[in-house]
Amino acid sequence: MTAESPELPLAAAFPAAEREQWQRLVEGVLRKSGASEATGAAAEDALATDLQDGIRVPPLYTAEDAPPAAGLPGFAPFVRAARPEGTAFGWDVRQRQVGTDPQRVNEALLADLENGGTSVWLTVGDGGVPVSGLADALRGVYLDLAPVVLDAGAQFPAAAAELLRLYREAGVAPSETAGVLGADPLGLLARTGDDRALADGLAAAAELAGQVARSAPGLRTVSVDALPYHEAGGSAAEELGASLATGVAYLRELAADGRGLSLDDACRQLEFRYAATADQFLTIAKLRAARLLWSRVAEVCGVSPTAAGQRQHAVTSAVMMSRRDPWVNMLRTTVAGLSAGLGGADAVTVLPFDAALGLPDAFARRIARNTQSVLLEESHLAKVIDPAGGSWYVERLTAELARAGWAFFQEIERAGGQAAALRSGMVGERLAETWRRRSADLAHRREPITGVSEFPHLAEAPLEREPAPARAGGGLPRVRRDDAFEALRARSDGHLAATGTRPKAFLAALGPVAAHTARVAFAANLFQAGGIETVPEQVTAESVAAAFTASGARIACVCSSDAVYAEQAAEVTAALKAAGAVRVYLAGKPGAHREEFVAAGVDTFVFVGCDAVGALSSALDVTEVAG
Repeated sequence: MTAESPELPLAAAFPAAEREQWQRLVEGVLRKSGASEATGAAAEDALATDLQDGIRVPPLYTAEDAPPAAGLPGFAPFVRAARPEGTAFGWDVRQRQVGTDPQRVNEALLADLENGGTSVWLTVGDGGVPVSGLADALRGVYLDLAPVVLDAGAQFPAAAAELLRLYREAGVAPSETAGVLGADPLGLLARTGDDRALADGLAAAAELAGQVARSAPGLRTVSVDALPYHEAGGSAAEELGASLATGVAYLRELAADGRGLSLDDACRQLEFRYAATADQFLTIAKLRAARLLWSRVAEVCGVSPTAAGQRQHAVTSAVMMSRRDPWVNMLRTTVAGLSAGLGGADAVTVLPFDAALGLPDAFARRIARNTQSVLLEESHLAKVIDPAGGSWYVERLTAELARAGWAFFQEIERAGGQAAALRSGMVGERLAETWRRRSADLAHRREPITGVSEFPHLAEAPLEREPAPARAGGGLPRVRRDDAFEALRARSDGHLAATGTRPKAFLAALGPVAAHTARVAFAANLFQAGGIETVPEQVTAESVAAAFTASGARIACVCSSDAVYAEQAAEVTAALKAAGAVRVYLAGKPGAHREEFVAAGVDTFVFVGCDAVGALSSALDVTEVAG
C-alpha cells in the first residue's frame, strides 16, 4: 500500500495464487520423499489427517470450506459464546478437591481460593469428605463470594441439603448463592452400572431443582457430566452425543407435569461438564459444537433464547495424563486449559500434573492454579470473545463434530434414551470399540505419548504420592492413554527389583555413523519405551559377537541403512545368533531382502508404525525368562 493509492489492498502487491499451483508444489515434495506419486487433488488428499468419528482434516482450507455464519456471541445458535460478553471478564478458575479428611481438604481449598482460584469443586461422600464433614471442609470460605460445586454421587440429596444449611447459617441470602449442587443420577449409573436408585435419584434431583429455581437463581442443581464417557475411551462426538442424551433426559424429568418447572427454568438448572485435551483445535471445536447442539435441542423443545445458552465446565483430561515422566503433564494441561478458554468454557479446572499418581501435593496444585493465572492475566486469553472464530478450519471442524455428535445422540434416543442405552450396554460397547481402535493407534505410536512411548527417561526416579481415595466402579471403565506402555514399564520395574538390572537390548550399529545414527536413535527410543535399556555399539561381523557378549543383553537389534543391510545384515545377524542372542530385531522394513534376513536369523522387523507394544511385550517375555 502506498500513500498514492491508499485504497490498494496489501494482497494486490502479490501475484494471485491458485490451488493448482500449491498442489504442484505438494506433488514435488511427495515425489522427492518417496511418499507418493499422486498428482492434483490426490496429492493434496495424501496430506489429509483422519480423526475419530469419521472426520478427515485436509491440509488446506479456504473460504469455500467455511460453514454458514455462526451468529453473534450470546445469541442462537451460541456457537461463539453462551453470553454476549463471552469470557471477556475471565472464566471461573475451579480447582478440584479430592480427599477424605475435612481438615486437609479445607487447607487445600483455602490455599486455592487465596491464590487464584475463584470457586470450589468438592468431592463429597464416596471418595471424598463425608457429608457430616462438609462444614469443616468449607470452614473459612466466604460462601457469598466463592461458588461451591459438589460432586457427591449417590449422596447428593444429603450433601445439597447440608450445603444449603451452611448457606443459611452463614446468613447468605438465597439470591447471593452460586454454584452447582451436583445431582447427576445418570452419570452415577454410567460410573457404577447400578440403576437401583436411578428413579429415586431423578425424582430427588427434580424436587431439588424446583426448590432452587424458586429461591436461589444463582444455584444450579444438575451436572450433566460427560467425563465418564470420555474417560471410558469415547471420542469427542460420542462425548457430545452422550451429554445431549443425558441433558434431554434431565429436561424431561425436571419439566414433567407436576414438577412446577418450566422448560426455561429446567434448562437454567443444568451445567455441562466436558473434557479438554491437548488437541487444542479439537477441544475448541468440541465446546463450540456442544453449544450449537444444545441450542438445537432447546429450539426443538420450545425453550426461549434467553435460557438456551449452555453453561460449560471444562476439565483437563485424565485420560491424557501420564504416570511416567509426569512433568510433561504440565505442558498437556497448559494446552488443554488454553483450549478450554479459547473454546468459551465458563469454568475451567486444570488437574495437577501428579493427579494420575494419587493425591496431588501443594506444589502440583500451585502449578495448576498458576497455569490458569498465566493464561488469564499474562496471556490475556479472556480479552477476546471466541478468538478462534472465523478460522475456516475451526468453523468446519465445529460443524463436522456437531453432525457426528448429533448422529450418536440420535442413536441413543432410538435405543430408548440414555438410561436404556447404558443399561443395555449399547453405550459401553460403542465406547469400547472406539477405544479399541485408538489403542491400536497408541500401540503403533501413530498417537505418540511424550515421555512414555516417545523419548522415555528410564533413569528418572518415580514420583511417590499418597493414594487417592477410591471411588465406586462397576460401570464404564476408566482408561488412560499410557495403559499399555505403563504395563510394559511395570514389568521392567519388576525385573529390576528381582535382578538389580533392567532388561537390555544390544544395538548393533553397522557402517559409518551417518548410516546408522537415525535407526540407532529409533531403536533406542522404541526399546526404552518398554523399559528396556539399550547398549549401542558400532560393530562389524567380526566384532559383533564379542561386543554382544560383553553387553550382558540377551536380545539384539541390527541398525543401519538399507544399503549397509544389503551388504552386512545377514552375516551380522548370524553372528549374533551364534553368540547366544535369543531374539534378533532389525530396525527398518524388510524390503526385497526379507527372506535372506529371516533365513539368517532376524526374528522381528521394527519400524515406524509397527506394533510397538506387541514387539516390546515379546521382548520382555524373552528377557524375563532369561532373567
